[in-house]
Amino acid sequence: MSLRQFQNISRQALRCYSMRRTPGPVLELSRGQRQCLRLCTIMLPVSCAATPMNAISSAAQHSTAAAIDMSANGDYKNAASIYEFTVKDTHGNDVSLEKYKGKVVLVVNIASKCGLTKNNYEKLTDLKEKYGERGLVILNFPCNQFGSQMPEADGEAMVCHLRDSKADIGEVFAKVDVNGDNAAPLYKYLKAKQTGTLGSGIKWNFTKFLVNKEGVPINRYAPTTDPMDIAKDIEKLL
Repeated sequence: MSLRQFQNISRQALRCYSMRRTPGPVLELSRGQRQCLRLCTIMLPVSCAATPMNAISSAAQHSTAAAIDMSANGDYKNAASIYEFTVKDTHGNDVSLEKYKGKVVLVVNIASKCGLTKNNYEKLTDLKEKYGERGLVILNFPCNQFGSQMPEADGEAMVCHLRDSKADIGEVFAKVDVNGDNAAPLYKYLKAKQTGTLGSGIKWNFTKFLVNKEGVPINRYAPTTDPMDIAKDIEKLL
């Protein structure tokens, strides 16, 4: 169900609740009001009269909050750079990507249980050690969409996992979706700018996007691309 559909249903539920609490037979309601009641009966099997008003209000508030959250980064298609996006770090704190202005950025969707994990953790660590002081920043976004291969929770569990894996791979953010309607706005933007060989969708863990010092994605690399094979492209941008 889309966000807009959920918002419409929430508003209809509120109207339904009000009508159910209004004295008088349903036959006195308008045709449109009766249709609303029928919709409420379908969508909310429990009687509206028996449903606490604060529960319905909470659903409406959740819908509104979701709308605000989804639009917080504006229209990703019109974004000029990654600097227009705000993401959450692994501890839930907001981070404006403007923080990395003037840096060369590599964006990677990581996973802990993938066959590609060991090599990518090792080589991303090597990239950070080799180019970090020269201006490379690696932004890592855990994602559990591919074979459920990123089961670790955000926060301390993620930090401990990377430490135990000896993966000093750079900045780590909250777990995100990279495909589908709920994909992070940043990833929608990255995919729109660098579509990939077989369409824009992310194919697997460890897809990599290289972003120049102006915040514009200039290249995309397959999950199987060894991070050190990107070194020559990174050097050109530093």
